[in-house]
Amino acid sequence: MSAETMGVEEEFLLADPGSGATVPLAEKVVARASAADLPVGATVQRELRDTQVEAATGVCRDAAELRAYLAAGRRAVAAAARDYGAVVVASGSPVRGSGGAAPSSLARFAAIDEMYGEVTRDYEACGCHVHVGVADRDTAVAVVNHLARWLPTLLALSVNSPFHRERDTGYGSWRIVQQSRFPGSGLAPHLPDYAAYRAEIGRLVECGVVADEAQTFWFARPSPRLPTVEFRVADTASTVDEAVLQALLARALVRTALAELSRGREADPVPAQVAAAAVWNAARYGLAGPGVHLGLYRRVPATDLVAALVEHVRDALAGAGDLPEVHALLDRVRSGGTGADRQRRAAGLDGFPAVVTELTLRDETGAVGVTGSRD
Repeated sequence: MSAETMGVEEEFLLADPGSGATVPLAEKVVARASAADLPVGATVQRELRDTQVEAATGVCRDAAELRAYLAAGRRAVAAAARDYGAVVVASGSPVRGSGGAAPSSLARFAAIDEMYGEVTRDYEACGCHVHVGVADRDTAVAVVNHLARWLPTLLALSVNSPFHRERDTGYGSWRIVQQSRFPGSGLAPHLPDYAAYRAEIGRLVECGVVADEAQTFWFARPSPRLPTVEFRVADTASTVDEAVLQALLARALVRTALAELSRGREADPVPAQVAAAAVWNAARYGLAGPGVHLGLYRRVPATDLVAALVEHVRDALAGAGDLPEVHALLDRVRSGGTGADRQRRAAGLDGFPAVVTELTLRDETGAVGVTGSRD
């Protein structure tokens, strides 16, 4: 992946269309979807639970290319799941879980289950991961330092997991609450270079709390397998539009960080406890309440933080030609609410079956609704 290109990995849940309970069909769905006519570079693969699949785009240079990849991946997994009597649900956590997921059938994931025990038993969390190309891994670490103060705002924009076992948790992102139970979650430590980053992970591995370098849950990190900065903060997007919004903002943040670094401006560390407060507020309230300003160290309306983020990356968005689209996509979030807001509205109108219906991916070309592009 060349500098400042982007790609997205979307994790989804497989569910019974009648009950909404998650179903362990990943092996079959991945095999069927992988045989579909996917765009060059796109893949479909397994995730931690056998009730999850991941659709990954190829390397993209602009929003239109990314949108086409995302739509194709969603169509492929939706069609494959339909062939086995299941649906694909775009939510950060299941509305109804499986009642206790079986250990993973893949060796690495089974080892993770063994390491964490009960913590992973009901962990069917799904995220939207954005990759942005950078020149090298030392640069990636310096960029991650610059990203820290903005990552809770990306989370607040993305919240899409308010329910757990058919109960409203009161959080916009229950996925993040579940993730916080693992070592190596939250904001990455502020580090000087990639050697220090590797050493930090090595210590966690030696302490027996993460399986390997690829297993950290930090919200942004140098990718362990690609020359990218990997954003892992967002819940799975219920719409293509919201996945595109996360990607464009992520790329603009990287571009802005690179511009700062070119002027010799390193990021200041963010106090760990204040960072934790910012993450908690974002997961709890989304855009509907307070957030924590990681420069002023106090609560402000989350919507003010979104405005500050856009202003921070304005030049990068304008330079890429993305500013009008980001404004339009943000307007849609403001008018329609976050994914968590829409899930709650659906539950209030017609109960939890309506939430599953609203979150179900469609495989028809050009399908619209909460799971498709609204362009």
